[in-house]
Amino acid sequence: MRTTHLVGLDLGTSKVCCVVAEIPRDAAPLRIVGIGRANSDGLRKGEISNVNAVPDCIREACAEAERQSDHAIRGVVIGITGGHVIGVNSRGMVDLPAGRAEIVEEDRLRADENAAALSFPAETTILHRLVQQYLVDGRDEVTDPVGMHGRTIEADCHIVHGNAARIQNSVRAVKEAGLECEESIFTGLASATAVLTEEQRRLGALVLDLGAGTTEYVAFMRGQVVLSGCLAVGGDHLTNDIALGLRIPIARAEKLKLDEGSAVVGSCLPDERIYLRPEPGFAGKEVEREMLHQLIHMRLREIFELIKKRGDDEHILPYLGAGVILTGGVSQTAGIGHLTEEVFGLPVSPAQPPAISGLTTPLTSPQLSAALGLVEHARRLREEQPAPTGWRSRFGWLFGRR
Repeated sequence: MRTTHLVGLDLGTSKVCCVVAEIPRDAAPLRIVGIGRANSDGLRKGEISNVNAVPDCIREACAEAERQSDHAIRGVVIGITGGHVIGVNSRGMVDLPAGRAEIVEEDRLRADENAAALSFPAETTILHRLVQQYLVDGRDEVTDPVGMHGRTIEADCHIVHGNAARIQNSVRAVKEAGLECEESIFTGLASATAVLTEEQRRLGALVLDLGAGTTEYVAFMRGQVVLSGCLAVGGDHLTNDIALGLRIPIARAEKLKLDEGSAVVGSCLPDERIYLRPEPGFAGKEVEREMLHQLIHMRLREIFELIKKRGDDEHILPYLGAGVILTGGVSQTAGIGHLTEEVFGLPVSPAQPPAISGLTTPLTSPQLSAALGLVEHARRLREEQPAPTGWRSRFGWLFGRR
């Protein structure tokens, strides 16, 4: 049976991850045949800070994935993240011409385009245009208006946009590595694609992907995206807070966070301490366990409250029946579920491994959610529309054709 491949490339703050997926031409599930990882260099808060350093990281990750998969990588689907990425809800309307009452495909497309015709700054580009529903003569929850009779058609869309120059920096780094950028997808949307079931989408769910340099969030209601964005704050900021607050080196702060960290305060014995052994350049030290927990708690609470405010502003939190789903490396912090539930007032659960076959052991890692979601989301895009060719396939992100 002939197959094709998709390659997802997650350019993260702490790591670059490459995933090769084998896609049978029938309806069989996606199969992961290669995973490659490399430490990041030249990336900060999810964005390119040194475009000359990143290509080497990309090549290293892709080389490992090629060895595992025995597939030569030529093109990749990249994840886009950073504090410049945010989603907004918009509505576009079209009046049918006099003398015609039946809605045709052109009317639907015009409504979609009008929904995306927002007043963005000149340097902004649209990453995704996600239709939530259509309304025909004010009647909502129409999934396909073509063929219906009415006088007006409206499209409710969720528009994910970002800074064109910053997105182009990621595209350039991929090209400098000798690869073609086939698609660009918001990393938070990719993570949600990987970890949510169809039932969770219908019930309503908020996915938080807590990475090293960013925290991405995407919320679904009735199966559609209603909220999305990215905060340029992540696990590295926890480490930095610990280093400054306890006056210890960054490397020791990172290890302390991973080994002893917790998001729960008030659970320690009075004056309970952690002894840090001396090492070259560090004399050793005793630190208060409760202080460590407070530093982690305060930073995570700040992140969660910023996202909760956006959810409150959009009036969506009461409708998230499946609650909050946590993924990303920071989601493994002890007690984080308790803190998340306290802030959002919703049930909280860790992300479950995606329904993908192949190299199953690595797929359980929440750090891989974004990379796995990139190939799955790209697969769905290809199923929804014919694959583009030529220069538009390489720069489709510029025209917001999602």
